[in-house]
Amino acid sequence: MDYDTLVIGAGAAGMMCAAHAGGRVLLVDHAKAPGEKIRISGGGRCNFTNMYCDAHAFLSENPHFAKSALARYTQWDFVALIDQHGIPWHEKTLGQLFCDNSAKDIIAMLRGMLQSAGVDLYLQTSVTDFAKCNDGFTFTLNGAQPGTARNVVIATGGKSIPKMGATGFAYDIARQFGHRITAPEPALVPFTFPDRRFADISGVACPARVTANGPSFEEALLFTHRGLSGPAILQASSYWDAGQPITLCLAPDTDFSALLRDKRQSDGKKALTTELARHLPSRLVDYLSTHMDLSGRLGDLSDARIDRVTQALTHWHLTPGGTEGYRTAEVTRGGVATDHISSKTMQSQLAPGLYFIGEALDVTGWLGGYNFQWAWSSAMAAAHDLTS
Repeated sequence: MDYDTLVIGAGAAGMMCAAHAGGRVLLVDHAKAPGEKIRISGGGRCNFTNMYCDAHAFLSENPHFAKSALARYTQWDFVALIDQHGIPWHEKTLGQLFCDNSAKDIIAMLRGMLQSAGVDLYLQTSVTDFAKCNDGFTFTLNGAQPGTARNVVIATGGKSIPKMGATGFAYDIARQFGHRITAPEPALVPFTFPDRRFADISGVACPARVTANGPSFEEALLFTHRGLSGPAILQASSYWDAGQPITLCLAPDTDFSALLRDKRQSDGKKALTTELARHLPSRLVDYLSTHMDLSGRLGDLSDARIDRVTQALTHWHLTPGGTEGYRTAEVTRGGVATDHISSKTMQSQLAPGLYFIGEALDVTGWLGGYNFQWAWSSAMAAAHDLTS
């Protein structure tokens, strides 16, 4: 049980790093199968990267931290890798790249790479008694089997989706060696409202611009029994802090002010709600009409009333009660602080030979393949250092 490198966590980052780390490598995970997050991602087709991936799409206390790794192993490097393995893919929208067939193609590729590299893969295996020694690190597997490794890579992710085995293991190891933890929070997660105010329009979707704590995202918005979801909401949730309001701009490509003024002249007998239902889902218009004054005909609207309606539709302020939490969060915001981690190698500056990669770190990407790209890029940054 003496290895050059121990990689803990057989997700996207862990498998990628182990396959390229060189020497004798042991990859362990407490799950029954590797790459479970890959398997369920993208509706089973894995949104494995994004054509427009760069550091602007990542949150971190240090907004510059991700730049080096992302620049040295890009989305096009990963695309070249899957092309080499004959995995067909397509762009869905907004630069999001998906497998044509199945996310299992990505897992099979990574498992094949592990096998070719001679990596020992131990599943349903836990690591305990982890400690630094003169020549590296000592550890125990499943409470009984001792081992040593010159280097250790922590790739156990964050706390999102605990039913798949997510834990705070990475944070415990980081604290053990003096690293600070940026407070973890669920990210890319739906909002909830305690009064279930949108239950009657659950399932209704429309285009929207959602703003939270500054940044805005323009994609689909979905009303649910619990609250709000959809891509625009998930994106905004990464920037939201408890107690803060969010702002919805419904149908952002529609200039309601100009539209209603024009229709007032050309179609004055039409009901305001009838016209709005041409640009928004009718169930949503019915809901809105119970919360704001949408009565009357277009021809009876004053300029001031049109301005009020427009303001209500484009600056709808809501304060979520919370989020659905780690149960449905796609990723974790926060994590191992980057102030004592090398942005070039992912190696700890407090414990030489210890590396942190992927979601374990305080680096969180946007929805749309960015977090997988961070997994690949950070894994390769560590692997390059391990083989240099």
